[in-house]
Amino acid sequence: MGRTRKSVDVDRKTNRNTGVKSRWKARAVYLAAVLVAILLGLGSRTFSSWLPEFVANHFGDALWACMIYFGLRMLWVDRRLSVALWGSLLFCFAIEFSQMYQAPWINSIRATTLGGLVLGKGFLTADLIRYTVGIAVSWALDQGCQRLAGITTRTTHIDDDESFK
Repeated sequence: MGRTRKSVDVDRKTNRNTGVKSRWKARAVYLAAVLVAILLGLGSRTFSSWLPEFVANHFGDALWACMIYFGLRMLWVDRRLSVALWGSLLFCFAIEFSQMYQAPWINSIRATTLGGLVLGKGFLTADLIRYTVGIAVSWALDQGCQRLAGITTRTTHIDDDESFK
């Protein structure tokens, strides 16, 4: 026969708890990806003299964009991958175009190590290409890993299901 209201509420709570646990696991995976991107990016700058010239010149910016993509995925695990793709492109491009603004106050921030890593120093069109490639690679890796794991990128929460209302 029909299900009681109490059993529906228990099912909702169980599904909600399972969803919360899986979201935290996904966030942990994306945090690990952010940390790997940071380490590789800093390594590409620190050990640039030992790396091939192409890698030394281009990978740091591409890895910075990867970090931004995975950071957005960490925040938005329930959203479509395309949201992080476009959001990270918009963010990276905004940071790059902000480098055209050269007021003393922001240049003093850029002169610090952290400020220079986050805000950059000066506008370069090539950086826009590096960011785009880094984000595209991150998105493709993310999509491939999710397909291998059998994960859908858009979840339906039990609260949104019309059959329970």
